[in-house]
Amino acid sequence: MALSTEEQRILAEIENRLIEDDPRLARRLTALGGAPRRRVRLIAAVVIAAVGVVTAFVSAILTAFS
Repeated sequence: MALSTEEQRILAEIENRLIEDDPRLARRLTALGGAPRRRVRLIAAVVIAAVGVVTAFVSAILTAFS
C-alpha cells in the first residue's frame, strides 16, 4: 500500500528527527535495509510456534498430574 504525500512527509520528518537524536541507531537501521520485515515475520512465527508447543507441553503435564 502506497503512502499518501502527507504520510511520506511525516515519515521523512520522523526519519530526520531520528538521525538528529540518535545517529548511531539511525545508521544501524539503515544498514539493515528492507529485508528485515520478512525476518521479523519469521522470528515472530517461530516465537509463536514455540509458545504454542510449550503451552501444549505444560498443559499435558498438568493434566497428567491432576
